[in-house]
Amino acid sequence: MIKEEILQDNKTVEQIVDDMNLFDDDLMSMVFDGNIEATGLLLRIILKRNDITIISVVGQRELQSPIADGRNVRLDILAKDNIGKHYNIEVQKKPEGAHTRRARFNSSMMDSRMLKEGQEFSELRDSYMVFITQTDIFCHGLPIYTINRHFEEIDDVFDDGSHIVYVNGSYKGDDAVGKLMHDFGCKNSKDIYYPELAKGLKHFKEEEGGRKAMCEAVEKYAEKKVAMKVKEERNLMTQIVAALVADKDDDTIIKELNCTLEQIIPLRTVMGK
Repeated sequence: MIKEEILQDNKTVEQIVDDMNLFDDDLMSMVFDGNIEATGLLLRIILKRNDITIISVVGQRELQSPIADGRNVRLDILAKDNIGKHYNIEVQKKPEGAHTRRARFNSSMMDSRMLKEGQEFSELRDSYMVFITQTDIFCHGLPIYTINRHFEEIDDVFDDGSHIVYVNGSYKGDDAVGKLMHDFGCKNSKDIYYPELAKGLKHFKEEEGGRKAMCEAVEKYAEKKVAMKVKEERNLMTQIVAALVADKDDDTIIKELNCTLEQIIPLRTVMGK
């Protein structure tokens, strides 16, 4: 029952895969994983540089926090070029997923893994945090927003090698970025401009082996969401019970725990509260 709810309004796995485009991180990660050609194309267009030569690409790479109870991060795409620069590419349908503090966090996680013991800080290579958002989250109508540090007191760049880029997925210009964002929104490979992207989309949505892998990934995601939902509900019930033991009234519990009266009443009845 919960799994059916997670699978978007009772759609079948096949229907979900049919509706996917490159703004869905599971599909995007699978299309770009190991796909040096497509990743190089994307970065050359977004960064407006023809000198990028990608040598490795990994999808769904998890970076572990260096502290025991710290937050880990799973990167949609982590790429590296021939001179050691690192690129994290994330797709986000919702603005909150591309929070500016997340850009900072992801960048720091990448940077912390670049130097080995004994290396000088000057050897730290450039890192690029690229968010491709389905909407224009900064609402200025620009195709690309580039963020680099600078000195406030003088008109000069603070060249620490850290770069953050947001791409407006709703941009529809008749240029390379506009065509790229058009392709990200396509559900059918026949509608795509760039063959490097069409090939990957066709494999995972239309060819038997790739589509099977995509369906399995959707199933796995649904199962993970079910487990998370069950865990969240159990945690909430524990908190409600604790609040009832403390003789808190319903309004206070609802306000403090962001729950509903329907979640409180059965527990209050069982506890005789």
